Amino acid sequence: MTAPVQTPARRRSGRRSPHAAARRAVATVFAAQGAAVAAVSTTVPAVTERLALSPLTMTVLVVTVALSAGVGSFAGLALIRRVGPVAAMRAAVVATAAALLLIGRAPGQTAAAVSYGLFGMALGCIDVSANTRAATVERHYGRSIFASFYAAWSAAGIAAALLTAGTAHLGWPAEHTLTAQAGLVLALALTVRAHELPADSPLALSAHEEPAGKSVALGRELWAELAPFGLVLLVAYVIDSTVSSWSTLYLHQTLDTALSLAPLAYAAYQVGTVTGRTCADRLVRTLGPVAVIRAATLLTAAALAGLAAAPAWPYAVVAAACTGLGVSALVPLCLASAGRLRPGATEAVLARMNVFNYMGVLAGGAASGILGSTGHFRLAYAIPAGLVLALLATARSFAWPPRPPL
Repeated sequence: MTAPVQTPARRRSGRRSPHAAARRAVATVFAAQGAAVAAVSTTVPAVTERLALSPLTMTVLVVTVALSAGVGSFAGLALIRRVGPVAAMRAAVVATAAALLLIGRAPGQTAAAVSYGLFGMALGCIDVSANTRAATVERHYGRSIFASFYAAWSAAGIAAALLTAGTAHLGWPAEHTLTAQAGLVLALALTVRAHELPADSPLALSAHEEPAGKSVALGRELWAELAPFGLVLLVAYVIDSTVSSWSTLYLHQTLDTALSLAPLAYAAYQVGTVTGRTCADRLVRTLGPVAVIRAATLLTAAALAGLAAAPAWPYAVVAAACTGLGVSALVPLCLASAGRLRPGATEAVLARMNVFNYMGVLAGGAASGILGSTGHFRLAYAIPAGLVLALLATARSFAWPPRPPL
């Protein structure tokens, strides 16, 4: 039996389908956030030198981003309820571009702290709005597609990291680099289009999910159900924050790498994550989420150990890529699994998950910065290598479909 021929008209109709339009819009927002995070992370050495910041002061600014992102997450929840997820996503991305401009042109430490705080709030708003919409779109598709959104995040991060490396090679100052990065983020924001999803899609709900709009419990039982996913998310963001925020400085200071080459570790990390996330949905459908979580955990632990022991920057770049490949599936699988627990209140569930997210960013960014300021960046990668192995105990919680809530 041959497959039906897909005519050009049918293909065009598929591209205009509400599901496809929603998926493109959400992927664009993820890409904008990935580019913005990469812009800030890879310009840490340049901003540090421009404002004559100590490593400890830069650590405080990283912590400021994490704390303000937690506030922005719940502000985003309120914004979603007021204007809807699409408008909330677009507004948050525009605010992120504005924050990048302010960081690049901050005249002093106080202005820089305020700018980084605004950047964190905008990131938090993107997190809750984009992940909420991603969970909804995945339910409408009726299959695993969550990792593809994070693949867009990572791909944009690669582009932004390479842009930083290129402008550093040309001798651009930090303010010009961040202005270019802000333009990239703003251009992505302008392509986000309003869209609707069918209210009664037959693919939207699984046999274990409650219809949206039904009153759902969000009490202590929810926190207990979120705990295993939260633990994985926390550790994943400890690792992500350690590599994203400090790998450029690690190469520059510890491995004595030029500023034009130091961002390559971040770019390699994102190459690993985009590769892993491109394959993750297919692997989940083929092997199941439990097997994917276990394999990802073991690879991440080995790669972090290699990053900690790297004798020169090329080895560190390869290890960073392997770290990204290992950690790539952890975050999307956590959020997709958590979003299925209470589909009638996905935005509230994911706002709670962001507590674990920012705890991880806070712990990873602060601990790595403190270790780096005392000349022990290698320990910042060696310690999470052991910590990540504890995640093997949570793998069974990712079995899908999940058990019905009590």
